Amino acid sequence: MDLFSPDPAANFLPHDGVVNDYGRLLDGSDADFYFDRLFKTIPWQHDEAVIFGKHIVTARKVAWYGDANFSYTYSGRTKHALPWIVELTQLKQLVEDRTGIAYNSCLLNLYHDGNEGMAWHSDDERSLKRGSGIASLSFGAERKFSFRHKITKETLSLILGHGALLVMKGETQTHWHHCIPKSKKVLTPRINLTFRSMAGS
Repeated sequence: MDLFSPDPAANFLPHDGVVNDYGRLLDGSDADFYFDRLFKTIPWQHDEAVIFGKHIVTARKVAWYGDANFSYTYSGRTKHALPWIVELTQLKQLVEDRTGIAYNSCLLNLYHDGNEGMAWHSDDERSLKRGSGIASLSFGAERKFSFRHKITKETLSLILGHGALLVMKGETQTHWHHCIPKSKKVLTPRINLTFRSMAGS
């Protein structure tokens, strides 16, 4: 056991939400396997959004999977869930066993390098079950993951590495924004899986 691994029972946030850092969920060889399979087999597509009336196509790519044909609308665009593939079902089970939370969908993100990131936002769409957990499972390049309180503007960050699991739950999305900052130092890809609970299931 890694004596310096984080305590998943501890709350990373100082207040107004709950974030649990589980550290590495998969070891190196297993994490390598899933990264390779997801990178090669997922039908990645550029994400699209409508921001201030402008249609934006991102360099970052995404895919959306779920138990049923869920519709997920964010940034003015609607996605329809694809049926689970074997690898995602296996990872979903691992995450559910570790966190004790059930999930019915997953939004995947592919960042090709540090030139691609995610701006400040909250996952607070109406289609998500309010207060339900969002489990973030990362593969590939290490990236900084930052939180910023919506009122106080205080910020804090941690590094999500290869095979790392982080869970946001409670009132986190109500009171905090989060982002993946860009970094010129990151030269390799990262795949991020965000397991979610959609309403109406």
